[in-house]
Amino acid sequence: MDMTPKRWNNTCEYLDAVFGQEDQHLHDLMPGAIENGVPDIAVSPSVGRMLRVLLKMIDAKTVVEVGTLAGYSTTWMARALPEDGMVYAIEPNELHARIAREGFERAGIAHKVTVIEETGLDALPHLLSDLGDGAVDAVFLDAIKSEYPDYFPASKRLLRKGGLLIADNALGGGDWWIDDPDGHNLDRDGAAALNDLITRDEDFDAFCVPIREGVAVGMKV
Repeated sequence: MDMTPKRWNNTCEYLDAVFGQEDQHLHDLMPGAIENGVPDIAVSPSVGRMLRVLLKMIDAKTVVEVGTLAGYSTTWMARALPEDGMVYAIEPNELHARIAREGFERAGIAHKVTVIEETGLDALPHLLSDLGDGAVDAVFLDAIKSEYPDYFPASKRLLRKGGLLIADNALGGGDWWIDDPDGHNLDRDGAAALNDLITRDEDFDAFCVPIREGVAVGMKV
């Protein structure tokens, strides 16, 4: 099958149109954030809906997100949780965190999101200390790809059995793709290292969904 860049872009547009239908709040969220200086790097609508469905499938109540940006993926996930559920949204950038909080208020989900203004490397150990081992239903990684392997140990401990470790950019990231040679791009190498970690770890059963730039999913068994 011919999957040229144009053909792949058309396929992704189809997936977003059919499987990633948004309400008005989600549709307007990223354009408004981009106008205020947030980079245009949020997950696609089809990835957002996949996150929501995955969380519903495991009856998730507590989620950790590393890399919130303006809160687009967070909104999809928070809507999947019960009213007493919580997304711990890690976002070190002050501007991005403020815009995300404003969006959560408009969406009526602020009571289900705790924004943590720390880096992933700092916040994950703090959450592990506060929440304890096995306290989290899902961890979604979408931050600095070169740090993905460093997020893994705390993420694994945070997850309960049956919980999900989900990582965006498992196959690509704008200026790199997973079949690039080792050592040419730190983000590519970090994503590849995490893919190897979750597929070789006997405590995970993992797969990858090749939509947008790839989403790796590992269930803790």
